[in-house]
Amino acid sequence: MNILFLCNKSPWPAHEGGPMAMNSLISSLADAGHHVKVLAVVSDKFMVKPEEVPESFRKKTSIEFVYIDLSIKPLDAFINLFTRNSYHVQRFISDAFRDKLIDVLSHNTFDIIQLETLFMTPYVPVIRQHSQGRIVLRSHNIEHLIWKRMSQVSRNPLKRFYLKHLSSTLRRYETRSTSLYDGIAAITRKDAAFFRSLTTTAVVDIPFGINQDDFQVIEKEVEWPGLFHIGSMNWMPNEEGIKWFLDQVWPLVQQNHPEVTITLAGRFMPDWLKTGYKENVVVIGEVESAREFVQAHSIAIVPLLSGSGIRIKIIEAMAQGRTVITTQVGAEGINYSDHHNILIANTPTAFAQAISDCIANKEMTLSIGRAARELIEEHYDNRKIVKRLVVFYQELLQQPVV
Repeated sequence: MNILFLCNKSPWPAHEGGPMAMNSLISSLADAGHHVKVLAVVSDKFMVKPEEVPESFRKKTSIEFVYIDLSIKPLDAFINLFTRNSYHVQRFISDAFRDKLIDVLSHNTFDIIQLETLFMTPYVPVIRQHSQGRIVLRSHNIEHLIWKRMSQVSRNPLKRFYLKHLSSTLRRYETRSTSLYDGIAAITRKDAAFFRSLTTTAVVDIPFGINQDDFQVIEKEVEWPGLFHIGSMNWMPNEEGIKWFLDQVWPLVQQNHPEVTITLAGRFMPDWLKTGYKENVVVIGEVESAREFVQAHSIAIVPLLSGSGIRIKIIEAMAQGRTVITTQVGAEGINYSDHHNILIANTPTAFAQAISDCIANKEMTLSIGRAARELIEEHYDNRKIVKRLVVFYQELLQQPVV
């Protein structure tokens, strides 16, 4: 099967959620014998040069890049307040990307053209004009829901107003676009149910998966209790969640466990966090190997208050047998069982108590980690996920083009 991926950012390097989800699926399809090609957006914020991409990945994907200026322009953002258009989507509309896409479609025949995220939707008319392939949206999130949730927890009235505007325009675009695709591959069952409520377009839930061999549980001495968080801090829900945790949860933890520390890792650490924001908080920033960092610690802290889709860092921590403490929002999309393979805590008091319970009962904590690994083995194996997606592709190919 020939598959073209249109990506809103490069799937390599896979250092954060979106690229990790794209990289995992693209690589697994290629490894399963399918021919894949990637056309990806690069920007000043997510810049990748072709020569930086490993030869093995270039050969596997025939990846090409198109630069788009995605910088936020204050005047455009202000004018957008008086329109019903999504500012998020408009930023991805590019003559250069359209021209490159036409060139790729003119010289290749694809069975499937997969749009990685809603933001590639403006190119559907171009695809229809130049290809007979089936168009699939792979939805990483319910995009408008991220901004809706952020508006609900924002304390700044002006910021809350603008976030609500972004959410409403995104929801309008997201809702109207569902009929444009031949199929939708949502990343969680809950997201799939949302799309099914809007459209008769075929919908399937295809979660983020891992290659089990890449995430072996290594039995060795690790830091205890070894509290840690890893995540890119240029994703607003991560920064928002960590600030909530440090302001409202961490003081409660320190009252009972003044000797305990938490280590924060990830790219784009904000200045306010790097300058000793709270006592016993170790900020190390980007790490060379996320897997080795997780293996060296014991308890993953994921304090998310907003966001949508599935949290890849949670899946990876669980795959390595680590106990995860998170909120209902953080665990959304994962087939979890609270207090069996994960710990759910939605308030500062509950979050602090969950940490205390883990510190007090090491065997319970290790047991939750073992159950977490079993969950990932059963439901998030890439080989099983790819087979299911290919069946979905085949069903779409038997249907007439929209």
